[in-house]
Amino acid sequence: MRVPQGTETLKRRASFLRESLHKSQTVTEGMVSILGSFDQRLSSLETAMRPTQVRTHAVRRAHENIDKTLKSADVILVQFDLSREAEAKIRKGPHEDLDGFLEAVEQLRKNFSFFSSTKSFKSSDGVLNHVNDLLSQAILNLEEEFKQLLSSYSKPLEPDSIFECLPNTLQLSSEAHGNHSDANPKTPSATTHIEQHTKVADTAVYKLPVLIPPRILPVLHDLAEQMVQAGNGQDCVIVYREMRAPIMEQTLRKLGVEKLSKDDVQKMPWEALEAKIGNWIHFMRIAVKLLFAGEKNVCDQIFNGFESLKDQCFAHVTASSVEMLLSFGDAVAKSKRSPEKLFVLLDMYEIMRELQPEIKTLFEGKPCSEMRESLLLLTKQLAKTAQETFGDFEEAVEKDASRTTVADGTVHPLTSYVINYVKFLFDYQSTLDLLFQEFDTGGKPDNHLANVTMKIMNALQANLDVKSKLYKDPALTHIFLMNNIHYMVRSVRRSEAKNLLGDDWVQRHRRIVQQNANQYKRVAWSKILQSLTIQVSGTTGSAGGGMGSEGGSSGVSRATVKERFKSFNMQFEELHQRQSQWTVPDPELRESLRLSIAEILLPAYRSFIKRFGPLIDANKNPEKYRKYTPEGLDQMLGEFFEGKT
Repeated sequence: MRVPQGTETLKRRASFLRESLHKSQTVTEGMVSILGSFDQRLSSLETAMRPTQVRTHAVRRAHENIDKTLKSADVILVQFDLSREAEAKIRKGPHEDLDGFLEAVEQLRKNFSFFSSTKSFKSSDGVLNHVNDLLSQAILNLEEEFKQLLSSYSKPLEPDSIFECLPNTLQLSSEAHGNHSDANPKTPSATTHIEQHTKVADTAVYKLPVLIPPRILPVLHDLAEQMVQAGNGQDCVIVYREMRAPIMEQTLRKLGVEKLSKDDVQKMPWEALEAKIGNWIHFMRIAVKLLFAGEKNVCDQIFNGFESLKDQCFAHVTASSVEMLLSFGDAVAKSKRSPEKLFVLLDMYEIMRELQPEIKTLFEGKPCSEMRESLLLLTKQLAKTAQETFGDFEEAVEKDASRTTVADGTVHPLTSYVINYVKFLFDYQSTLDLLFQEFDTGGKPDNHLANVTMKIMNALQANLDVKSKLYKDPALTHIFLMNNIHYMVRSVRRSEAKNLLGDDWVQRHRRIVQQNANQYKRVAWSKILQSLTIQVSGTTGSAGGGMGSEGGSSGVSRATVKERFKSFNMQFEELHQRQSQWTVPDPELRESLRLSIAEILLPAYRSFIKRFGPLIDANKNPEKYRKYTPEGLDQMLGEFFEGKT
């Protein structure tokens, strides 16, 4: 059977495929065999190369380590170079190139820090010791430079340069205070007080004096900063104190400040003490507002950033100067009290109160606490002594045992002294208000001052009553009281005391003046007026009347009339001689008193002459009895109370 042609073709193709597959399998097996052989060879090769790879890695790491070591060595060498450069500058010292010296110190500190952290460097300990030695030497050099600069630029100030820093209103008084011999021993306390109040405290401009040139302050700050960073802060404080404290003392001494004890003050004559107190008040203002404030400014700039050192240095520099000023203030406050000291005590208290804000600001730190408290304590001590002096004065006025009288009955020195004292009190009214507040016992300050003033005036009046009884002539007793009470009234009316004592006080004492004037007229003139009266038939013959048989009136004898004229003349001449030596110092009061006498005497004299004069005129030498005309008497009355001898 014949196979179809298409089938044959398929068979051939199938046979071809089988052969191809067989060949492919054979090739695959051959390739697998070859690849297996390669894998074995690569494994052997890798095993053979491993030692070489290890050596190559080790070499690479060695190179990296060498690079690192070289770099570290370069850094160390650079530090050595910087250290050598810094050392060279340190050896030269800071005087010629301070900035370079300070840079070198800072570089050494960096070097020290670097080698302290480089523990692997075998020689680090030796290097650190060397750097530390250099730093120690550098700090000693800086301390010496700090001391040298302070010494060179710290000079005592001359008084004139200080006075120029004061407000204009105080500069003239500064010159007066500087000249001790110019002090007025009579009224220095008043002068001091007026000078103090010529300024307006709130607007007064004080210029701080130049204690150290401004260009030097930053240099001193840099030096101080380096010393503090080196742990030598206290050494810096010691140097500053040694250089600056004597300068402050010398400046105050140039002004005239003295350190005086209580015994020194007690032995001093009052005029000298009063002048010194006036100077002390001025010195306190200058010290606090100018010198201490200027020193505080210097400390703030030099020790900026180091608060505790600021306060320490300021305290050390000012301590002895404050003690100098306080010694005198304390001595005065604790010395024996006397009335004349009251106003200088008030002056001193006033300046201490004025300076309190500055004192609290300048001496605010803990190192200054003792000085601050001492200064504030002096204020209280002055207030206490002044208050006690008030009491002493009142008692002294009331118990003034002086038995000397003023012969002419004028105003007694005690009266003028006390009244002037009271007037001065009102010049210090605002200060007294503050003083009363120090020991506030309730009530308004005005009431305190009114009570004090009233007590003093009552004490004076009581003493005047006692003194008036020392006069043998009762008429002069009343003249004396009239003069003195009138002086008190007039002085009160013209002063601020009137506002406190009141109109009632004034009116009451004016009545006392008038009462004494009336009593004087009654005592002094009643007897002479009686000589101008004659009893005629049961009536008083002092007016008109008929003529008697002897040429008299209503039987009055000529002899009686003559006797009365002689008695009148003698009494009037005696009164004129005595009372023209008496004094009524107030012109208005004197004229008023003369007029009131004339209003009583002259009408009576005219009436007597009119009635009984004809009896005398008919006689020989009538002028022997009728010595005075009414006009002549009036003229002579004008000579009364003139204090003529």
